[in-house]
Amino acid sequence: MLAYGGQVPLPADVLPTLLRLDPGAPRITCYDDTGGPTHGERIELSAKVLANWVAKAANLLQDEFDVSGGTSVRLALPAHWRTAYWALACWSVGATVLLGTPEETADPDDLALTVTDDPVLAATADPAVLVTLAGLARSAPTPPPVGVLDEARELATFPDVFTAWDEPDPGGAALVTGLGTAAYRDLVGPAGADRTHLLDPDPETFLRTALDTWAAGGSVVLTRGVPDDHTLTRRMAAEHVTAAWPTR
Repeated sequence: MLAYGGQVPLPADVLPTLLRLDPGAPRITCYDDTGGPTHGERIELSAKVLANWVAKAANLLQDEFDVSGGTSVRLALPAHWRTAYWALACWSVGATVLLGTPEETADPDDLALTVTDDPVLAATADPAVLVTLAGLARSAPTPPPVGVLDEARELATFPDVFTAWDEPDPGGAALVTGLGTAAYRDLVGPAGADRTHLLDPDPETFLRTALDTWAAGGSVVLTRGVPDDHTLTRRMAAEHVTAAWPTR
């Protein structure tokens, strides 16, 4: 793990450290082998670009929806590079990330917002942000209902410098899943690899592995969907992968 002044890093500490280390180095590379409209995409984000996305999303959360410590944000999103910046944005404002759909994790009393790529869920949640996963999207394919914010259209209008109202509470809830709750001080693990590949992981595995890898100064390669063995082997070699999930 990189030096964090002898302290256990919180999620919001990881990205600024990567910016100081090397702002231009790739920190997340996403391949899309799903059968949907994003099939074939390869998106790579440096620490600087990732920080820009995080700042915009954090400003949206704080200024548009009053999200802060003591509130929860549901992220009903797949393992994806957009999920990474939304989670980091939530942790930047001190909120609790609630992963999954309402069927997987019940709505808490402090739920402030639902962020999802599912238009049906967005239409029934109040309030909601509709995410379009495609890398070059400038608006949702179908205009969302009144009251649902179109992330692809609106996020770029928010500032790319962020200042939080309050510091996250280390003992506060950072992540809630169907399996339990993790505090801010327990979310970043003690070790991570230089270049970690994840093959079609669940969102929690993706976020936790990314945090551990970034805390060690590394980067993650995410494959969405499952390509054939030949494609996967070539990809892992080309990306200089040093660790893989699941192990093969």
